[in-house]
Amino acid sequence: MIEWAPWVRLASRYAFLRWLERWGVSVASVALGCLALFVFRRGLPHVGWIVGYLLLLCLSFAALVELRASLEERGRHLIVGAGEYAIQTLYHGLSLFVLPGYYATVTLDSMNVVFLAPVAATAIVTAVDPWYLRVVSPRPWLGHALFAFSIFAALNVALPLVGIRPILALEGAAVLAVLALTPVFRRHGAIAWRGALARAAALACLAALIAWFARGMVPPAPIFLVRAVAARGVQDHEPVDVIEGSVPAATVAQWGQIAAYTAISAPGGLRQEILHVWRKNGAVIARISLSPVQGGRAQGFRTWSLRRDLRPPLAGRYTVDVVTASSQLVGRLRFRIKQGMIDR
Repeated sequence: MIEWAPWVRLASRYAFLRWLERWGVSVASVALGCLALFVFRRGLPHVGWIVGYLLLLCLSFAALVELRASLEERGRHLIVGAGEYAIQTLYHGLSLFVLPGYYATVTLDSMNVVFLAPVAATAIVTAVDPWYLRVVSPRPWLGHALFAFSIFAALNVALPLVGIRPILALEGAAVLAVLALTPVFRRHGAIAWRGALARAAALACLAALIAWFARGMVPPAPIFLVRAVAARGVQDHEPVDVIEGSVPAATVAQWGQIAAYTAISAPGGLRQEILHVWRKNGAVIARISLSPVQGGRAQGFRTWSLRRDLRPPLAGRYTVDVVTASSQLVGRLRFRIKQGMIDR
């Protein structure tokens, strides 16, 4: 609540000012976030927008952490509140920038869906001012965690857009997100910048280690599947006799092979090694390395794998996971081979 005396007097007289005090920032945050989402989907140079948001967020966060105590001692609560609102709005804008990229990449029946939840929660909580004030503002540790997570989520999307491989982007985002917390380790000036940076660097090394072991939980945004089908084969870079959900085992036996065809969207300038991991009823039956994806094609980079070593019984539920060389899941193809004469 704003405690500036002239505002308090006006708000007591006009109901719409009380509504504006409670919901104004939320409305503005949603409007700016929708604008950010519109720019992202329009395909404009959003890397610059993300970098701009990140710079503003880091500068605002560092300034508020460093100056908050002195401002509050001098009664400048309005300035502190304005800084918090600005940071909240930047959180919301960043989350809406990256949310479509993560949603496009996430596989809903895999463990990387876990990462989508906090990204969506950040977008929702930061959009509604009363929720943010009730949940985040009273808990400094949560505000610091939200800051680091926002930096990490944004950099993990932004770095591949300039040609950095997803696993390097993941590691770099984890390190930079923790290093951005250096002002927090200053403890209002009680520790020198060198000491604070040393503490942040030590924690950044731990963050890089955690990111490596938890890489399977993070979608390799902004790489995602444009198309994924199973078929009899591939001719002229297009699938032939596409399987619509299921196919009889006798038909597959007659074909003598089956193909997994995938078109993968990636940013221009990015070169990423990709594998197809075939599973039958949950058990891995093949790992096939493919030509590295070359980014920049609107319809996606087309690639496929063939299975010719087909042995009965063929019936079962099949999946083909499209994964990066560092085992981050890009997407999943599913199909079923039905029981047939060949399986008896």
